[in-house]
Amino acid sequence: MRSSAINADTAIAAIFGDPVGHSKSPAMHNAAYAALGMNRTYAAFRVTSENLAAALRAIHPLGIIGVNLTVPHKEAAARLIKDLSGEARMLGAVNCVVNRRGALRGDNTDARGLERDLRDLGCELRGRLAIVIGAGGGAASSVLACFRLGANRVVIANRTPARAVALTRRFSAKGVVRAAGEPRGLDALMDSKLLADARLIVNATSMGLTVGRFARLDYSSTPDDCLFYDLIYSREPTPFLKPAIAAGRRAADGAGMLVNQGELAFRLFNRVAPPAGVMRAALFNELGRTQS
Repeated sequence: MRSSAINADTAIAAIFGDPVGHSKSPAMHNAAYAALGMNRTYAAFRVTSENLAAALRAIHPLGIIGVNLTVPHKEAAARLIKDLSGEARMLGAVNCVVNRRGALRGDNTDARGLERDLRDLGCELRGRLAIVIGAGGGAASSVLACFRLGANRVVIANRTPARAVALTRRFSAKGVVRAAGEPRGLDALMDSKLLADARLIVNATSMGLTVGRFARLDYSSTPDDCLFYDLIYSREPTPFLKPAIAAGRRAADGAGMLVNQGELAFRLFNRVAPPAGVMRAALFNELGRTQS
């Protein structure tokens, strides 16, 4: 919806983040609103960490119907919002806040969004090994998606092994998956024996986003059917994905996951499904990419 069409009756949804200017969520949601002819709009607000609590309290007074949360707010929001979905509580992170007549409910659509994209990519993990790089909220969602897809082993590789240990303990404590994951340091990415069994390697860190390089990883030791998946999305292949492509391995970024979690959030905010393909087309148009 164009800003000129906004009026006193326009309902607002939003994304809170810091930074947030790069977010493609407004383009996706507003394309769906336009296609449905809804008097609603989606905005991006830069909210600093120290202002997150105040921003969440303002959702209801301002009449905001729902908010997506991005870096660095997902884990902090899980501590600030009392009513959490089972998935948000398990992951210890919130990426979606729904306003229901003043009652805020925190949810997390990341794991479901990733799981759907991996299924669409034909990534079969039943009885196979997956490696997740990172130990934050994105990594937790990735680990959960891998177990839901049937992985029998999920190695969690992180620069600080203690954080990987903490993540595995969280899954063990919740008891909702049949295994908790195996914590390792980044040395796991050069373990040729481990990599030889990998069906999926997920980057759930910001490595390559702010600097143009990635940690050392022995791409050549992975099997031909190994899929490299980066939660980061961009117009060009990321520093994590470029070597995978050069090695002849399959590679995908988080654009599909973003669309899927955005469609789920749209349903939660508006109680109606977005038109099929509209949000995906808007995202790929913003990225200057053809749809795959």
